[in-house]
Amino acid sequence: MLGLGTLAKKVFGTPNDRKIKATRPLVEQINALEPEFEKLSDDGLIEKTAELRKRALDGESLDSLLPEAFANVREGAKRALGLRAFDVQLMGGAFLHQGNISEMKTGEGKTLVATFPAYLNALTGKGVHVVTVNEYLAKRDSEWMGKVFAAVGMTTGVIWSGQPDAEKKAAYACDVTYATNNELGFDYLRDNMKAELDQIYQKYHNFAIVDEVDSILIDEARTPLIISGPSQDRSDLYTAIDGLIPSLQDDHYSLDEKSRNVTFTDEGNEFLEQQLIAAGLIPEGHSLYDPESTTVVHHVNQGLRAHKLFTRDKDYIVRDGDVVLIDEFTGRMMPGRRLSEGLHQAIEAKEGVQIQPENVTLASVTFQNYFRLYDKLGGMTGTALTEAEEFAEIYGLGVVEVPTNKPIARLDEDDQVFRTAGEKYGAMIDQTKEAREKGQPVLLGTTSIEKSELLSHMLQKEGIEHNVLNARQHEQEAQIVADAGRLGAVTIATNMAGRGTDIQLGGNVEMKVLQAMAENPEADPAQLRAAEEARHAEEKEKVLAAGGLYVMASERHESRRIDNQLRGRSGRQGDPGRTVFYLSLEDDLMRIFGSERLDKVLTTLGMKEGEAIVHPWVNKSLERAQSKVEGRNFDMRKNVLKFDDVMNDQRKVVFSQRREIMSSDDLSEIVSDMREQVIDDLIDEHMPPKSYADQWDTDGLHEAVKDKLTIDAPVQDWAAEEGVDDEQVRERLINAADEMMAQKAAAFGPENMRNIEKQVLLNTIDGKWREHLLTLEHLRSVVGFRGYAQRDPLNEYKNESFQLFEGMLDSLRETVTQQLSRVRPLTEEEQREMLAQMQAQQAQSQQAVDQAASQAEAVAEADASGDPLPGFVEDDPSTWGNPSRNDRCPCGSGKKFKHCHGRLT
Repeated sequence: MLGLGTLAKKVFGTPNDRKIKATRPLVEQINALEPEFEKLSDDGLIEKTAELRKRALDGESLDSLLPEAFANVREGAKRALGLRAFDVQLMGGAFLHQGNISEMKTGEGKTLVATFPAYLNALTGKGVHVVTVNEYLAKRDSEWMGKVFAAVGMTTGVIWSGQPDAEKKAAYACDVTYATNNELGFDYLRDNMKAELDQIYQKYHNFAIVDEVDSILIDEARTPLIISGPSQDRSDLYTAIDGLIPSLQDDHYSLDEKSRNVTFTDEGNEFLEQQLIAAGLIPEGHSLYDPESTTVVHHVNQGLRAHKLFTRDKDYIVRDGDVVLIDEFTGRMMPGRRLSEGLHQAIEAKEGVQIQPENVTLASVTFQNYFRLYDKLGGMTGTALTEAEEFAEIYGLGVVEVPTNKPIARLDEDDQVFRTAGEKYGAMIDQTKEAREKGQPVLLGTTSIEKSELLSHMLQKEGIEHNVLNARQHEQEAQIVADAGRLGAVTIATNMAGRGTDIQLGGNVEMKVLQAMAENPEADPAQLRAAEEARHAEEKEKVLAAGGLYVMASERHESRRIDNQLRGRSGRQGDPGRTVFYLSLEDDLMRIFGSERLDKVLTTLGMKEGEAIVHPWVNKSLERAQSKVEGRNFDMRKNVLKFDDVMNDQRKVVFSQRREIMSSDDLSEIVSDMREQVIDDLIDEHMPPKSYADQWDTDGLHEAVKDKLTIDAPVQDWAAEEGVDDEQVRERLINAADEMMAQKAAAFGPENMRNIEKQVLLNTIDGKWREHLLTLEHLRSVVGFRGYAQRDPLNEYKNESFQLFEGMLDSLRETVTQQLSRVRPLTEEEQREMLAQMQAQQAQSQQAVDQAASQAEAVAEADASGDPLPGFVEDDPSTWGNPSRNDRCPCGSGKKFKHCHGRLT
C-alpha cells in the first residue's frame, strides 16, 4: 500500500516537478520569439539591448523583459559561438534570475546558462558578478562568453590577483564581471580600507551568479577571508617548541580524528611543564596554568596539531621553501592562504623551512556574510540537493533540479568493499587494464596527492601510460582534462577532477585544433579544423562503442557531493558511461565510522583475499555515515557564522561610517560633535553630576583638557567663581576648543583643514578597528571555556563584544579629538627637510627601476642574439638578472625562463 506522501507525489508531482512545469510556458514564449530575432541584423541585436536597457531604467520589471532578453542572448550566442541554447538551459537561466540554485549535471552547458540571467540583470546598469572557483576558469569564461555579450552590445571584464589598479577598476565598471570568490571578497575588504571614494572597485552588490556554488558557499565557508599585516618575529619560539614535540609519548595526548582535534592528557601536561622549564620557555617556579604562560601553552598546542593533524602532501605541500596549503575539497593548491593563530608557523617549523612572522588581522569577512551583501544571489552546480537545507537556511536560496537535455545513460554500480587497501588497488589496476584493452578511457579518482602518486607508481610498474592531475600539475589542468576522454586514456585525478572543465569523449576538439595550428602555423586554419573534426568524430565513435568514460574512485569522501561530482564526470549529454567506488576497511571514512563491525561480518563470512563485498546495504550504511559528517560540518559552519554575525553587524556600522566620511566634503560637524562628547565625558568624570563644588577634581580636569584638547584652560579659576556650575564650565571649554580649531582652520586654510579632518578620521577608524578585531579574536578563542560554567559562549561573546565596540567608539572620539588638537602647519625648515626626504626616496626608487630596466634590456639583447646574459654563471642564480616566468631565459636558449632555468629554482 502506498504512503500518503508517495500518493501525493504521484498525483501532484514533487515540488521540483511543479517548478519545472511552471517555467515551461516561459520557455515556449522565448522559443516563439526566435524567428523574430533571427531576422535582426548584428546591429539589430545591439539596438535591442539599448531598447531593453531603456525600458529597465524607465521602471519596467525584469520579469516582463525576460522573454525578449533571453531570446536576444540565445541569438547572440548562436552567431558568436555557434551554440543554440537548449530549452533546459533557458530553464536553468530563469531559475538563476529568480534567485535559486540550478542543479544541472556535468556537460549540460552551465557556462552558457549564466549568460542569460547575467545579461537580463545587467540591464539595470548596476553590473553583475559571475563567480568561479579559480582564475583559469574566470579568464576562460570571460573570453569565451565575452563574445556572446559583445554580440548583444554588453561589456565583459575579468578580475585576477595582482591585476593593475586601472585594469581592475575598468573590469568592475563592465556590465558583466567574471572573478573568483577569493578576489571578490578581498577587493571588498580592500575597498573598506581605501581613503578616497573614487578608488573603490565594488560600487554595487547587485546580482552574483556563483558557479560551483556548493564548493564556494559551503566547502570554503568554514574559512574566513583575512587581510593581515606582519607582527613581531617569534621564529625562535616556534623552533624551540617544535623540538619538544617528538619527545612526547602516545599517553601524553589524545587524538580525536572525527573532530580533527588533539589535546594533552594530565601526564602530558606534567611532562610538558618540566620540558618547558628545562628549555627556559617558562620561568622556574611557574606552571602551565599561570596567566604568563598562556602564549607558550597556545603555541605548544599548535605545535602538537601541526605534527599530529597535518600531513605533508595531503594537507599541504612544500614548494620552493614555502608551505602551501591544499584545499581538502578540490585538491587545489592555495598559494598565499595561511593558517592563523601560529598554526602555519608551527608547520613551517616542523618542515624546517623559513618561518614567516605571524600576522595581525587588518580586515576579515566570511564568504557567507560577503555573499549576503548582494541584493540577489543565484548559483549553479551539478551537486546541490544534498545541501538544500543549508542553502535555504543560510542564504535563502532554493535548489531546483533542472532536467538533463538527454536522458542519463550512465551505469552507477554498487560500491565494492575489500578488506585491505592493497586488494582494493589491485582490483582497480586489473579493471583499468581490462577497460584499456577495449579502448575505454578511465578516470581514477583519489582523495589526496599521496594516494594519486601511489596509484601512479603502481600503473608505471604495470607499464600503463597515464596522466596525473593533482595540485602539483595545477597549471596543466586544462590540457590533461582535454585528453582524459580520448581512446584508451588513463587519468588519475584528485578530488578536483577538472572541476569546471568538461571531459569530452574522444578528447576536446577545440584543444586539438589549437594544437594543430601551433604545430603548422603556415597551414590553412579551415582545412586544419575540418581534418581535426573528422579525426575527432571517428575517435568519439570508437570511445562510445567501448562504453564511454569509466570512473573508478579509490575512496569515499566525507561529503557525498564530492563523490557525486566525480561520478558526474561520466555520462555527459546522454553519453554512455560507468562508475564504481572501490573501498577498503583501511580507508579513513570506513576506519572512523564502524569498520570493526564490518570486519567481523567479513571474517564470519570467510571472505578470501581479493574478494569484495558488494551490496546496496553497504551503500546505504556509507551514505548514513556521510550524512552524519555533513551534518556535523554544517553545525560547525553555522557556529562560525553565528559568531561572525555579531562581528558583521559591527563591520557594517564601521564600513558604512567610512563610506559616509569618504563621500562627505565637510566633516567639521562630525568632528565638532566628537569634541563635545569628549568634553562631556571629561566633565562627567571630574565633576560628577549632583556633586558639590568641593568634590570636583579641577586639577585633574585641567590636566586632562591640556592632554586631550591641548588647551591650557583656567578650570580651577572658573570653578572658584561664585555660582558657576558644571554646565557653565562645559560651555566655556566648548567655546575655547571651537576657537582654537577655528584658528587652526584659518592657519591651514579651510580646504586643507577639511582634508586633514578626513584623513585623521579614516586613519583612526582603521587603527581602532584593527585593534578591535584582534581583541575579538582573543575573546573568541577563550569564550568557549565559559560553557564549563553553564554560560552560553555565544551570549557571552555578544555581550562582551558589544561592550568592547562601545569602548572602541569612545576611544575613537578621544583619539580623533586629541590628534586634531595637536596638528599644526610645518615650519619652513620642517618643510625643507620633508622635501629632501621625499626626493631621496624618489631617487632611490628610480635607481631600482633603472637597474631592473637595464637587466631586462640585457636579457632581451641576449635573447635576440642567442647569447647568454653577460656574467651569466650556470650554477649561480644571483648572476641571472631578475627575469619573470614568461621572459626569455638569460642562458640564451631562446626558451621561456619557466621552461628552462626557471624550473631549477
